[in-house]
Amino acid sequence: MAFTKSQIVDSIQKKLGSSRNRSAELVEATLEILKQTLANGEDVLISGFGKFCVKEKKERKGRNPATGEDMILGKRKVVTFKCSPAWRNKING
Repeated sequence: MAFTKSQIVDSIQKKLGSSRNRSAELVEATLEILKQTLANGEDVLISGFGKFCVKEKKERKGRNPATGEDMILGKRKVVTFKCSPAWRNKING
């Protein structure tokens, strides 16, 4: 099961002792900064957590799964995530 935005807001509310509205504002502001930075093509590095990177995918051959027809997929940008070594070590024990 995924940890939802609402659960993150609840966790911040409990940890900081702030109101639910204030906690929601903090989460929304943080996510908006991340989205805007990535939309501008910049990477986001959060020490001890990981790095969000914008990568360019080249044009490539693909196939329509419904019809089996060959097609060309245009170039595009994707966001990738690489966790920090410290966090990876903690997850892997």
